[in-house]
Order: sequence, then C-alpha cells, then structure tokens
Amino acid sequence: MWLEEQMLYPSTGTAPTPNSEMPDNVLKLYHEAASIMTQSPRGAAALLRLSVQVLCVDLGEKGKNINDDIKSLVSKGLPEVVQQSLDIVRVTGNDAVHPGLIDTDNQQVVAQLFDLVNIIIEYMIALPKRVSGIYSSLAPSTHAAIAKRDAP
Repeated sequence: MWLEEQMLYPSTGTAPTPNSEMPDNVLKLYHEAASIMTQSPRGAAALLRLSVQVLCVDLGEKGKNINDDIKSLVSKGLPEVVQQSLDIVRVTGNDAVHPGLIDTDNQQVVAQLFDLVNIIIEYMIALPKRVSGIYSSLAPSTHAAIAKRDAP
C-alpha cells in the first residue's frame, strides 16, 4: 500500500534485501525487524539476534543457548568471519534488551546487523549450496580421483 511516494505496507524500513537463501523462519524475523527498524532500532536488533538463534537451530544446533550454539559451530570449523558476525549480532541484540555499551538506538549500528545476518546466510547456506551444486556436476571419475587423493 502506497501513499504518494511512501510505501506504508509492508513496511521494510531501510534494511537491505534479505539473502535469497534465507530460511523462511529466519526470513520472517528479518522482515519483522526491518518493519520496525525506523521506529525501534533496539527492537530490530533484538529480533535480529533472535533470527540468529533460530538460524543456529537450522544449522543443527540445540537453540537453547546461542553462545553454546556458536561455540559448537566453531568447534565444527566455522570460519572466523562468520563466528565474529554471529557474535556481533548476538552481543548487540543482547545489549538491546539489557543495558550495555552498544548504542542500539542508533539506526546505523542496527543497519549493520542486517548486513551481518545476510553475510552469515551467505557463508553458511548460500555458498555451500552453490559449491555443492557445481561439485556434484563433476564427472564420477573426477569424484573418485578426489576421494582417492584424500584417502588416508
């Protein structure tokens, strides 16, 4: 719904477009955060933190404690840039609902969280999916040669 030059519904704020590989349950939270970003940057930060916790479950973690989930992902070889992105969203989202040092009333700070959620999705879902698709198109003999090379 538009009123002259302004979109009233759905409200998307100024958040970047979500990664196309974002799982639906994470996407729903992402859109909700985007819809309130202008009116409540702190609320958006808290929702993005929740979206990361939900994503951890999609990545095979328990979802009970986001810090434990990130630790488990790190032990499984999570790239440092993704770990740092997860922790930035986690800490900033925590500070949104608990007094902290990060200014979660600042829309620019919160806008960066949207970018980080997209980066996390890119590294953890989109990129592996693309590489897997290309890899699976290699000839069976190539797969066999690679398996032989990597055998102990």
